[in-house]
Amino acid sequence: MRRTPLPNRRSHELLNFEFWGQTYVVGLGRASPSSPIAEVFLNCAKSGAQAETLARDSAVLLSLALQYGVPLKTISHAITRNVDGSPQGPVGALIDLITGPGNAA
Repeated sequence: MRRTPLPNRRSHELLNFEFWGQTYVVGLGRASPSSPIAEVFLNCAKSGAQAETLARDSAVLLSLALQYGVPLKTISHAITRNVDGSPQGPVGALIDLITGPGNAA
């Protein structure tokens, strides 16, 4: 399996959401406005906190998975969820935000 390299200039959009009482800022990158998400940046308001380290590292791994062709639906099913199907962590919350709960495409 090969990684799909991204162009130097690409579409990027910003989103905000709250989880665990933290505000997260999300950057979503695409090769073009009509292409699927291929890179994710995830930061929280508390710079230098453990939550920010976990968020940033999770975003790197999510980006690599997407660039290697792993579908968001597969990632959504693989993350830890509560009994009711809600996400247990910020990456799951982000995936649900992107795709809609239970709609990972």
